[in-house]
Formats: sequence, C-alpha cells, structure tokens
Amino acid sequence: MSDQHREMFVNRLRKNARTVGRRARRAELECYRLYDRDIPEIPVAVDVYKTSALVHDFRREDEYDEAWIQGIVEATASQVGGEVYLRRRRRAKGGEQYEPDDRTGDEMVVSENGLRFVVRLGRYVDTGLFPDHRPLRQRVREESDGRRVLNLFAYTGAFTVYAAAGGAAMTTTVDLSRTYVEWAARNLAENGLLGANHELVRESVDVFLSNAAASGRLWDLIVVDPPTFSNSAKMQRHFDVQRDYEVLLRDVAKVCAPRGVVYFSTNYRRFVFNAELGDVFDVENITESTIPFDYRHGRVHRAWRLVRH
Repeated sequence: MSDQHREMFVNRLRKNARTVGRRARRAELECYRLYDRDIPEIPVAVDVYKTSALVHDFRREDEYDEAWIQGIVEATASQVGGEVYLRRRRRAKGGEQYEPDDRTGDEMVVSENGLRFVVRLGRYVDTGLFPDHRPLRQRVREESDGRRVLNLFAYTGAFTVYAAAGGAAMTTTVDLSRTYVEWAARNLAENGLLGANHELVRESVDVFLSNAAASGRLWDLIVVDPPTFSNSAKMQRHFDVQRDYEVLLRDVAKVCAPRGVVYFSTNYRRFVFNAELGDVFDVENITESTIPFDYRHGRVHRAWRLVRH
C-alpha cells in the first residue's frame, strides 16, 4: 500500500468517524459501516463492532496483495483502536463468498436500536448480524404488535428479536442450521424475550411451508430473506434465489393471512424481480427506504413489500 493511499484512507476514516460515527452514536448503534468503498482506489468496507472492526476486501482474487491488505488492516486498527478482522472475497458456485478469519475468542454482544445481539467476528463467514437490514428490521418491529410473525431463512433470528420486541403475539423462526437456530434462541434470551410464544424450528423452508399449509397455519407478517444460493445435503434440492423465488413466494402466500404482509429481500446483485404475482399479492419495491445511512456505495440489497389479497 502506497503512502499516498494510506494517508487518503486514514483521512477518510477520521472524517467518517466524525460524521457517520457521530450519527451512529446518537442512534445508540454499536455496529455500523464506517467506510464503504468511499475511495475507488481502495475498494474495501469497514464495519465497526463496538471497538473492533471487520474489513471486507472486495478485490478480485487475481488482485490480492498481502502487503496491501495488511496496510489496510493496520491503518484501520490505528483509527478504531481494537481488534481488526478480515474477510477476503472468493468465488464459489452460486455467487461470491468470503473466507472467514480463523481467530477464536471473537464473540461479543452489540446493541442496535436498544436490542442486543451476539456476534462472532472471526470464525464464521458472516458475523451473525447483517447491519444493512437495520431499517427493515425496525420496520418489522413497528408492524408486529399483536401479529403472528414468521421468519424464514432466519439465520440468527434478528428479525424475530425485533418482532418480539415490537409486541408480536407469537413468532416462528425457521432455519435449517442447528447452529443458527440455537443462536436465535440466544439472541431472544439476551433481550429477555425467549418463551413459549416464540417458536424455533430447525427445518428446510420448503418442507416447513408444505407442512404448515397442509395444517392450515397462517401468519400475519412474514419475513423472507433467503440466501443467494444454498446446496445443503439436507434440502430436497439446492436453492437458487433467481430461479426459485417465484415458487417460494407462492408457497409463502399459502400461509399468509388475508391482507397479511410479506417482506422479501435479497443481496444478489444481479437479481431481477419479474414474477407475475398479481393474482396473490400487491407488490411494492421498497429498496430505497431500506438502505441505511451508513451504506453509501450503491444498493447492498433489494427489498419488496407484498400484501396478500
């Protein structure tokens, strides 16, 4: 990393600490994006988790330069002050993934909008909390009072925690991973929300929806935030969000109460929403209103609000 680039990067981190960081502190956010590919010559992102940081390296594999990225890590540490973890992008079937940092002892609890979440910065590809979905989580919280809420592809249950905190009558959290279902239970417990009215289900989403529809179960608010691609051996077939989303949403419609709301989102950058779902849903693209203030480099995700006829 050249001295010029290091100086540019450090100066931008300092500037963002005064602007983005100050706004995050006012909002009582302990997890936020400090740097988001602000300088074209420095294509990384820096997420703050309390006094630690996570650097995402967006360069292609053939652009890797160990000395360059270590310069980024060192410069970030000089400004953040705590541990700095690194994610390197790699190509995998179905899309881009990241190599986790293999350090242990990385677990902490962060606060977001008055709620607490367990995160792990080193050992997993993702930390346990997607900061970019913060506005959509808050929207779910505001609409959950007295409602039955279903969280599909739930990961560590952040949407569930928001729904429960918003007064949901009951929640159902579905994920195929035992690790993530247990993690979701921990997040509920961290907020004093773990209880019999918050159901945790370890199951593939297609099997769960089939069984729920057959038994006549209905929910008033449903969150659908699927992975871009999944090929777990426990699934009936691998999942591809572009190929499978229309079938998925039609299956979701079968368990959605009349005038119920479905929030559908995806981080797949090439995703095209062209399904003809007008027979079951009113569809509204809400992407712009769900991008948080600290994400300044284009659209990190896309989101839709679907209302059941």
